[in-house]
Amino acid sequence: MQANSDVRTGRNCVFNLHVHLVFVTKYRRDVFSGRVLIDLEEIFKNVCLDFEAELVEFNGEHDHIHLLVNYPPKIAISNLVNSLKGVSSRLIRKKNYPEIKNKLWGNMLWSPSYFAGSCGGAPLSIIKQYIEQQQRPH
Repeated sequence: MQANSDVRTGRNCVFNLHVHLVFVTKYRRDVFSGRVLIDLEEIFKNVCLDFEAELVEFNGEHDHIHLLVNYPPKIAISNLVNSLKGVSSRLIRKKNYPEIKNKLWGNMLWSPSYFAGSCGGAPLSIIKQYIEQQQRPH
């Protein structure tokens, strides 16, 4: 396996963990405009910093967003997601965007579900091959 400049170090570990997250708006409503997405990106960057994580990439459409996050192993993805969705919902709803206010009610911005996929690094077939080729002692 080759060295990677994206490898980070912790107190007792070396890691390179990325997760692809997808959040969908409540009722899959078309509520995001360009200005809302700009605000969301800034909010997500700040939440990631609180978790010692990094928002590597962000984009979205009218009814969902995609994030690529580099995160340390001490972070549970579910905790990161809860914070990302909770903080962003609270701060975006506070701004009273008409495009959101007219299509969503209550205090909900996001659907309770989400997609999380691990990504980055070598393909699984390469890692499996690397492990198979280890010199096991007899």
